[in-house]
Amino acid sequence: MVRTGIRRSSTLSRLDAVNAQPTALARLRALVLTPAQLLPLALAQLGALWLIVGTGAAVRLTDSGLGCRDWPGCEAGHPLPAKNAHAFVEFGNRLVGAITIAVTLLTWLAVRRAPALSRWAPRLALAVFLGTLAQAPIGLLAIASGLRWPIVMVHLLLSIALLAGATILALDVRSAQVGRVESLVPLELRRLGVAFVVAAFVLIVSGSLATAAGPHSGGGAADKIDRLGRLEPIVYVHGAFVGLFLLTFLFSLGYLAARRDRSPRLFVLGAVVFALLLGQMGLGEIQWRTHLPWGLVLTHVFLAATVWVGTVALATLFFRPNVDFLDR
Repeated sequence: MVRTGIRRSSTLSRLDAVNAQPTALARLRALVLTPAQLLPLALAQLGALWLIVGTGAAVRLTDSGLGCRDWPGCEAGHPLPAKNAHAFVEFGNRLVGAITIAVTLLTWLAVRRAPALSRWAPRLALAVFLGTLAQAPIGLLAIASGLRWPIVMVHLLLSIALLAGATILALDVRSAQVGRVESLVPLELRRLGVAFVVAAFVLIVSGSLATAAGPHSGGGAADKIDRLGRLEPIVYVHGAFVGLFLLTFLFSLGYLAARRDRSPRLFVLGAVVFALLLGQMGLGEIQWRTHLPWGLVLTHVFLAATVWVGTVALATLFFRPNVDFLDR
C-alpha cells in the first residue's frame, strides 16, 4: 500500500508538471511589453549596428580582411585567432557581428510583444534581423573571393541600410512611448527629406567606391587585391555628391530655421546633423591631404555612420514626429 501510494503520488506530480507547462507557455504568449520596456533594447540594436559599421571598416583599413581564412573559426582546426594582430581584428569583428545578430533577434521577438507599436514595426524588425543574419554568409563569400571589392561593398551598404531600419524602429518605439502628433512640416519639406536621405545614401556609395579604389587593400598584398580603377577621379565624383547632399540638406535646414517657432527641436536636430556634416567634410579634406592614414579614415567612417543616423532620424521625424517636438 505504501509503494502504491508513492507511485500514485509520483504520477500525480508528473501530471502536475505536464499541466503546468501549457500554463507557462500561455503566460509567455500573453506577455505584453510596453514601449518604455522595449526602448532600451531598440537603442541597443541601433548602437550595435552602428558599431559593426566601424569594426567592419577597421578590418579593411588595417588590412585584416584575410586575418582569418576560415569560418566561423579563424583557421581550419583552430577556431580562435593566433597571436596575430590582423587575426584578432578580424575575429573581433566577427564577435561583434554575432552579438549584433543576437540583439536583433531579441529585438524582433520583443517587438512582436509590443502591440502599441505601428503595424509595420514587426516586419521592419524581422527585416533588420534577417539582414544582419545575412551578413555572415556575405562575409564568408568576401573571404572566399579574396576580398573582391563588389562583395565587400555590398557588405558595407547592407550595414548602412540596416542602420537606417534600426533608426526608424527606435523612433517608432519612442513615439509610441510619449505619443505621436501630425507632421509639423509641409509635404514639400517631407519630400525634400526623402531627397536628402537618398543623396546621403548615394554619398556613402560613392565613398565606398573611393575606398575600393584607394590604398587600403583590405588584406594581403595590395597588388594582389581586386581594386576599382583609379582613386583620383572617383574622389572627385564623391566630392560632387557631397555638394548635392549639402544642397538638399541646407534647403531643409533653412526652412526649419525660418519656422523654428513651430518646432525648435526639429531645427536643433537639423543643426546638430549639419555640424556633424561640416566636421565630416573637414575630416575628409584632412585625410585626403595626409594621404589617407587609416586612423583618420576609420574616424571618417564612424562619423559618416553618425551623420547617416541623424539624417534618417530627421527625415523620419518630418513624417512621424512625436510630442517631444511640439513647441511648448
